[in-house]
Order: sequence, then C-alpha cells, then structure tokens
Amino acid sequence: MKIDVLTIFPEMFEKVFGTSIIGRATGTGVVEIKVHNLRDWSDDNYKSVDDKPFGGGAGMVMRVDVVDRALTDLKKPGSKVILLDTKGKMYNQKVAETLKSEEHLILIAPHFEGIDHRVHDNLVDEVYSIGPYVLSGGELPVMVMVDSIVRLLPGALGNPKSLEEESYSETFETEYPQYTRPAEYRGWKVPEILLSGDHKKIAEWRKGK
Repeated sequence: MKIDVLTIFPEMFEKVFGTSIIGRATGTGVVEIKVHNLRDWSDDNYKSVDDKPFGGGAGMVMRVDVVDRALTDLKKPGSKVILLDTKGKMYNQKVAETLKSEEHLILIAPHFEGIDHRVHDNLVDEVYSIGPYVLSGGELPVMVMVDSIVRLLPGALGNPKSLEEESYSETFETEYPQYTRPAEYRGWKVPEILLSGDHKKIAEWRKGK
C-alpha cells in the first residue's frame, strides 16, 4: 500500500510516522507513506494556499485550485482520495477494514476555517470525520486514520494474533479487561480466575466481559 498525505504542516507527521508500528511498517516495506506540503502547489510567491471566504465570515478557506493541482500530480488509476472533515461520515473500524485493501490512498488534511466545498463536490471520493468535535485541523485525524489502517496490513504487527484479540475485532465488541503484575497492589486484586491456570474458565470469563 502507498499513502500520500497533503498538509500544510508536514513536520507534525515526522515523529508519529517514524515510530512504533507505523515506523516499523514503513521500514520493512509493508507500506510507503509520503507527506507532502500543500504549499508546493501554490502559484504565488507567498506560497499561499488559502483566501478569504466569499460572502464574508471569519477565518480563511483553503483553495480548491491548489488542492486540484496537488491531486493532479499525485493521483494514479485506482487512487482513492479522502478528505478529513467534520462534515464527513463517521470513521470507524469497519471503514479501516475496507480501506486496508486499497493500493493507494491520498489523505487531505484541511486547516484554517475549512476547505472550499468544491473539493468535497468534485475532487474526493470520500469525506470522513473522526468524531463530533472541532480540532484545529485535519492533521490529527489523518494520523488516526493511517494508524488504524496500517496496523491491519499483513506484516505490520510483530504478533499477528494481536489483531484477533484486541478491541473492535471482527465482532466489534470491546476487548476484555487486561491485568499484569503485581497481582495485588494497594488492596486492588487481579480477578482470581486469571490466576487459576484454567484456560477454559478464563476464556469464559473474558467472553462474559
């Protein structure tokens, strides 16, 4: 899989995409991720990517022409373009499971007051939101989306069995409670069943949780 990210703050992604599961996956060739500065497609000396909204209003709006030029350069046959925006459909694990099968994703992280709605209408395949709240931009939602997709790719996790037992697996039920040593701390005890060694009863206990 290849993932291209369009943003005006590429530096925000360096640590996140260079460490842990994503860092290992890119290092081993499981996924290729490139973060692009949208300003590279600006057509003026100031590298501006936004302008005042028609009709008035607070803030600045990201320009459709700049986004279009970037997508023209990055898109290939079969590319899927996704915009992260509060107006989008709710992103969840089912969506991540679907997107893991795509060969090429282009993720757009808007900023400022928003993005010209002609991007929604004409340039993207899907628009997703990660929750009913407002963030300063689409950078964090893009990171969330990339992390949730990459960890599903074959070879991304050190232990593939983790995918079978973790929260929101195929049954979309939350994961059972987890405990580790010490078995008792400040009077807080680990459930006795987990210390019993009876794997059948432990499995039943976990299923009930």
